[in-house]
Amino acid sequence: MADMSDSIRIIIDEEMIGLHACGCDYLFDYRTGLVSLKIAGKEWLYNAPQPAFWRATTDNDRGNGFSRRSAQWAGADLFSAAGIPTLVVDGKPVAIPYTPADGSTGGQLYASEASLGYTFTTPTVPATKVDVCYTLDPAGCLTVSVHYHGKPRLPELPTFGLRMVMPTLATGFTYFGLPGETYPDRLGSGEKRIVEVEGMPVTPYLVPQECGMHMDTDWVRITRDSTLNNADAALAPFSLTFACKDRPFAFSCLPYTPLELENATHQEELPPARRTVLTIYGAVRGIGGIDSWGAPVGEKHSISGKKDIDFSFVIRP
Repeated sequence: MADMSDSIRIIIDEEMIGLHACGCDYLFDYRTGLVSLKIAGKEWLYNAPQPAFWRATTDNDRGNGFSRRSAQWAGADLFSAAGIPTLVVDGKPVAIPYTPADGSTGGQLYASEASLGYTFTTPTVPATKVDVCYTLDPAGCLTVSVHYHGKPRLPELPTFGLRMVMPTLATGFTYFGLPGETYPDRLGSGEKRIVEVEGMPVTPYLVPQECGMHMDTDWVRITRDSTLNNADAALAPFSLTFACKDRPFAFSCLPYTPLELENATHQEELPPARRTVLTIYGAVRGIGGIDSWGAPVGEKHSISGKKDIDFSFVIRP
């Protein structure tokens, strides 16, 4: 264990673990995962991040029946459950709940690195698991590593990622990647560059469906100017950056979850926009319909439920 001069402070009680470094505060619930992410006092989470498996059904999905074949991933998107985490401090496992030398419950540690790992179990048949590991460094940067365990007999996935819901609407986002809306089989011909987007545009299809995907992204910075704390009078914009670690990722930043889009049969049926729904993806299914409506997605642009998937990214203050 590190001494008090190190930058990361770890506070453990019977139900929560807090990690604090360089003005960044991360609070973890034993049962659900990361429940609070505060940078300079501004809250960035409405609830705990969850593995993302579903995308709103596209017109082409309806035409080829994909959503019916893969419907159990919609349930996994909603109801996958996390288990008790594992805590590793400076390379050494720490028992949870932590018991100090004096025998009391809970306590405080200091470290140069701390990792918390959660394993989610899906309600699919057969069930499978997703590992999500959060690693904090002394600069306050949080590396998030996600691993899907492929399993035979599971259907193709619509997507695979990690979804984070923020408590208020983003005023916009900036990213370094391909301009416009892109998918594995709809990449366009543009070169990667810095792109600034005002608000969180939802493509105005007659029937709301999957939209807003951005492939091959190096980083995305989300900007907000409001919190849920009415006592916070500071309306100056504040931002948070999500950067790739080993390879570029895909992302979407929308005011709705996939199932909110799914439930609306017309644009006017969408609920009032209240939150920011940011999803970082390690795998994205193509759109299909290359030569006709309802044409299936090619194998190259589909996501097998049988194969493992890994991706990681860094949350930077």
